[in-house]
Amino acid sequence: MKIAVVHDWLVTNAGAEKVLKAILEIYPNADIFSLVDFLNKEDREVVLQGKYAKTSFIQKLPFAKKYFRHYLPLFPKAIESFDLSSYDLIISSSWAVAKGVKKRDSQTHISYCYTPIRYAWDLYDEYTKDLKQPKKFFVKVSLKYIRHWDLKTLNRVDYFIADSKFVQERIKRIYNRDSKVIYPPVDIEKFTLYEQKEEFYLSASRLVSYKKTKLIVEAFNSMSDKRLIVIGAGEEYEEIKKIAKRNITVLGYQKDDILVSYMQRAKAFVYGAIEDFGIVPIEAMACGTPVVALNIGGTAETVIDGLNGVHFNRQTKEDICKAIDRFEKLEFNPSIVRETTFRYTKFKYEFKKNLDDKINKI
Repeated sequence: MKIAVVHDWLVTNAGAEKVLKAILEIYPNADIFSLVDFLNKEDREVVLQGKYAKTSFIQKLPFAKKYFRHYLPLFPKAIESFDLSSYDLIISSSWAVAKGVKKRDSQTHISYCYTPIRYAWDLYDEYTKDLKQPKKFFVKVSLKYIRHWDLKTLNRVDYFIADSKFVQERIKRIYNRDSKVIYPPVDIEKFTLYEQKEEFYLSASRLVSYKKTKLIVEAFNSMSDKRLIVIGAGEEYEEIKKIAKRNITVLGYQKDDILVSYMQRAKAFVYGAIEDFGIVPIEAMACGTPVVALNIGGTAETVIDGLNGVHFNRQTKEDICKAIDRFEKLEFNPSIVRETTFRYTKFKYEFKKNLDDKINKI
């Protein structure tokens, strides 16, 4: 069977790329398609086993390597430009437009959906509220077009797979389509158990607004007796470093071995984002490190209050401080915390079984 795997874009090795890597390990002979492919050599070896994706015309547009997202209005046309007519099975790995690839009636398209396009749907207000005119006008017009196109292309997907119950609900609400939940893979062999915890908290993510790392830093600014380590890079790095008080250390980007070491030794991992799933908190739990996280989105499913972490209900400094205070009154067994992550090691088996079942019914 000839298989095409379509990924939105390839620029870094983040959560979606971990899923893509697993899919390509199941189907090593599949051809890879992506709007752009700007992976560095190290990430290419890890994610694509050294292969290159077949890319769209956006790859060759001016300044695409740095500013390809600015070509958002062209994404639908670009994803539709791929000729997949010779493939039997299409697998899209989609959080934006990959699910909109064109297909023939005789082909099967299974979409692993991380979320319906965030900035066009659930996070539309957050993405547009601080924009200035005339940029705000053009962005709103573009997103209206994207929403229309997103719904129009739904009939190109035969089966949806959601990466969490949270996303499953979104798919039903926005697309009115059913889906099966298969949780993404987590490499718990890389993030190993370590029981000697030290007196510091850890937060690690891309330093962008929706991750709410700045909010976590602001909360710890008011808890001067508690130490916080921040790992990550992004547009908020300089601002976070500037506001961080003496009890907070901002390390910026760190290689995996350094990140794992901090995750293993941290008293707890603190995470404030509304995630579709959220792999990083589970990596922390695989180290035996409990997680303090929001009781909304993926972490509402993966963090079990009192067993492997503590929830807070609102993205506010006050709620984070209260959660930290409650956390310090509880005891957590690192071995039990790690055991709660075993359920996230079955992705390849469940994904292949689901695809085989769907294909056999055709």
